[in-house]
Amino acid sequence: MTTPALDYLISGSVALDVALASKASREALDDRRAARLGRLLGTASQTSPLYRKLLHGRDTASLSLGDLPIMHKAQLMHRFDDWVGDPKLKLDALRYFVADHSRRAQPYLERYVVWESSGSTGVPGIFVQDAHAMAVYDALEALRRPVLRPMQRLLDPLGLSERIAFVGALDGHFASTVSIERLRRLNPAMSSQIHCISFLQPVDAIVRELNALAPTVIATYPSAAVLLAEERAAGRLAVAPQEVWTGGEDLSPAKRRFVQQAFGCLVANSYGASEFLALASECALGHLHLNSDWAILESVDSHGHAVPEGKAGATTLLTNLANLVQPLIRYDIGDRVTVHAGTCECGSALPVIEVQGRSEETLHLGREGACSVSVLPLALTTVLEEEAALFDFQVVQRGATDLLLRTGLHGAVGELALQRARRVLGDFLQAQGAVGVRIHCLAGEAIHCSRSGKIKRVVVAPPH
Repeated sequence: MTTPALDYLISGSVALDVALASKASREALDDRRAARLGRLLGTASQTSPLYRKLLHGRDTASLSLGDLPIMHKAQLMHRFDDWVGDPKLKLDALRYFVADHSRRAQPYLERYVVWESSGSTGVPGIFVQDAHAMAVYDALEALRRPVLRPMQRLLDPLGLSERIAFVGALDGHFASTVSIERLRRLNPAMSSQIHCISFLQPVDAIVRELNALAPTVIATYPSAAVLLAEERAAGRLAVAPQEVWTGGEDLSPAKRRFVQQAFGCLVANSYGASEFLALASECALGHLHLNSDWAILESVDSHGHAVPEGKAGATTLLTNLANLVQPLIRYDIGDRVTVHAGTCECGSALPVIEVQGRSEETLHLGREGACSVSVLPLALTTVLEEEAALFDFQVVQRGATDLLLRTGLHGAVGELALQRARRVLGDFLQAQGAVGVRIHCLAGEAIHCSRSGKIKRVVVAPPH
């Protein structure tokens, strides 16, 4: 088993800085952010051909972010080889690398961690991190995640008594899956403590695996957490975790209450993205705090102009201050984020944010008189992306056994893609136990973004 590259000196230095900054003043955080932005712009102007051209003749030390253009995933992926700061990084080779699932979390070129993003904006992405960026993500995850059981942390600081179950997509090089596998490779002693359960299985299979494992911690997406809470309330899921960790989707107060009541434990939610793994963590009061010493979020309107604090814009721009090899500067992440003024009552100077990100609905399918089968939205989209290679799509449930699958692709290309996708989706639903589901296809129809700026890819249409 190949061990991911890790620089212990960098990791220790970054961890110390994150620990100190967690208690720092707003002014100290601003100073860190300004210094790191200057370093990012200076490095990008020297190593990235794309940014060398954009920043030519400009003083990066005095440059304001607002002076720079807004960047989009499709635009940057199209110019990937010019975008990255290492000429050895080539998009075609990286796509070949992530196509091999057995190489998940293996170091690329002996120094980089690579993962792929879903196509929630219609375009999949490839993201490369060096040892410094990974050290930042590791430290933020380890030191700013809320401690739900302080006494347990005191008695078992390394978490050696925990049994952690991650319920999600296991086959692709996704950020969560790569991170878990990387952790296992770096610390083989934890391999027996971290168990991965595919959410592509039927729900009863997931329940059987969880019942056999009896995890102390469940980590998953909010939609999956709600589904598991329903199974717990129905008496089919017998586990009693002491913590539930969620992320990757919106977690409404109502969903949080339902999950907490069903499992009888606290829920910790976080906010991250493929472009920056650990953007925000909750404090003891349940407020999301942006890691503003390492990431800049600009909430902007539909024209790209900044909106006042306390208001949500049309979208949000991310500047990643940790990743110098693949500069993400004013990058449109598609979520609607509200950045609040003032200081949280918990005492942290890190800004409080509210996020409207991906929010999709679980499908309930089945013939009349038969048991309904629940299908997680992320499971469905993962199958269509990974097995049908379709990224520009939307699935609409129009009835108990009626789905509409549509794509913006036109002509013969769109028809061929839909034929392949309908076959893959039909096989998946059959395996889930959802029989008799009719899948109608429609090509060449533009798919509108949700309020979050991302395509709402799984929709349950209201009854007529």
